[in-house]
Amino acid sequence: MELKYIELKTGWNDNGPAWIGFVKESRSGRMVYFNDHAFRRHSGEYSNYIDVETQDEYWISGVKKNGEDRHWAGGGTITIDSRAVEVYKSLTGLKELPPSKYRIQEIPDRFPVDRIHALMNRSKK
Repeated sequence: MELKYIELKTGWNDNGPAWIGFVKESRSGRMVYFNDHAFRRHSGEYSNYIDVETQDEYWISGVKKNGEDRHWAGGGTITIDSRAVEVYKSLTGLKELPPSKYRIQEIPDRFPVDRIHALMNRSKK
């Protein structure tokens, strides 16, 4: 599992809901699974992944070492997985996570690999 920054772009400018958490990637690297969603690579104007089931567009990237994960024009609280806090602090050098920027919450590992695999195979028939 890898630590990533995930931000919903559909319906938002640069201030959509955002998370920092652990993702699972497919063997090919073309799919990313997080929080019961599956995302496939996509070339949008402001996004780089699309939700396979909802078609919502997302920005997914590695976390920034300077702690500035949101777009410079964006804002809003980022939800960070409670298990990722220490890893994120060590990567960024932050001593504490300011409550005005981060909300710490447990994000369970729900990777819908089987459900998405069945969906993708069904759509090919």
